[in-house]
Amino acid sequence: MNISSLSQQLNMSVQELRAEIAKLGFKVNPRQRKIDNDAAKQILEKLGTPVVELPPETDVVDDKSVALPPNIIVKDLAAKLKLSVVDVVKDLIKNGVMAAMNEEIDFDTASVVAADFGFEASLETATLGNVVGTGYVAEVLKRELQNPQTADQFVARPPIVAVMGHVDHGKTTLLDTLRKTNVVSQEAGAITQHIGAYQVDHKGKLITFLDTPGHEAFTQMRARGANVTDIIILVVAADDGVKPQTVEVINRARLANVPLIVAINKIDKPDANPDRIKQQLSEQNVLVEEWGGKVIAVPVSAKSGQNLDQLLDYALLLAEVDDFKANPKGEVVGTVIESHVARGKGPVATVIIQNGTLKFGDLIVAGSAYGRIKGLEDSRDEKIKQAGPSAPIVVVGLSETAQAGDIIREVKTLDEAR
Repeated sequence: MNISSLSQQLNMSVQELRAEIAKLGFKVNPRQRKIDNDAAKQILEKLGTPVVELPPETDVVDDKSVALPPNIIVKDLAAKLKLSVVDVVKDLIKNGVMAAMNEEIDFDTASVVAADFGFEASLETATLGNVVGTGYVAEVLKRELQNPQTADQFVARPPIVAVMGHVDHGKTTLLDTLRKTNVVSQEAGAITQHIGAYQVDHKGKLITFLDTPGHEAFTQMRARGANVTDIIILVVAADDGVKPQTVEVINRARLANVPLIVAINKIDKPDANPDRIKQQLSEQNVLVEEWGGKVIAVPVSAKSGQNLDQLLDYALLLAEVDDFKANPKGEVVGTVIESHVARGKGPVATVIIQNGTLKFGDLIVAGSAYGRIKGLEDSRDEKIKQAGPSAPIVVVGLSETAQAGDIIREVKTLDEAR
């Protein structure tokens, strides 16, 4: 029986019924939409309500089912549920999520809201694969891919790679080694700042590395609909093993449908045991190629640089297979990685461009921040005039600091920006 139907019979809201069910000692998952008829009868009896004949259990989907995308704008969710935006925003606040009508929320959050109003949410199946991804950026890409006038403007773009892993497993060392040896057009002492993202040149092809500021920030970005990452490199220490944060990254990659490359690090240590790591990964349903699976695993030493070239080869191979594309002539959209106030510059934001080409002087909006671009800088603190797809840049000229995960959009007038 649907929990929403039972709540109507008891003349209480779904939230109130869930609270009562918990008090009565029944174990019901927060996202569970149905309970069996026997449990429903017991709940009715314990709440002192006369038991009526309950409808036979069936697998037929009722008219309170709704299919939702991986990310959805709040006002669009309200429209799908045929509710007022105010009611949806209130329910979000009740669930601890502060999101305005034009902000995006992920499927998990949207499904909780749907359940609170008696709907059973299911996840829509993506149709255009990794080329598009999810969220607002996906809508822009989908629209341009389906337009005959813009579809032929799409070109291959550099993959955007996030390096993640358990604390002390060597993520920072790996990033530092790549930064020192492969950064585009690097000269001695050229890197004067760390902006959270940079590009490396490997065999004449670019790869954008996202130095994830932390697991919480990464989660916050995803919750706001900002699925920036194309590939995750999971760093696991060969002398330590799979740890809680390792599992978090695996689950995050699985949920976001982002391919993994496992970097088994510290193989130069005496007690390194790569086979034990592969065994532990298999227990998390991550089967590496040597064990008959599809996940690439590369034994590396971030400290000495051993096999890092091979790691980059595989990142480019995955990018070629998944065929990541964008339209450099299309609508400008990007995602804020981090933002802060810089001395002499005011609010600045690190941004990854995901479509179009952002230029000096453009008017942009990022969440509640807006402004005309007064400066563009690359990861080497050098001033540039424009930046295309997958480029990591620093934007100067916003009215205030933006939030991680805010979508950068180009607008035509200052009034529209405000």
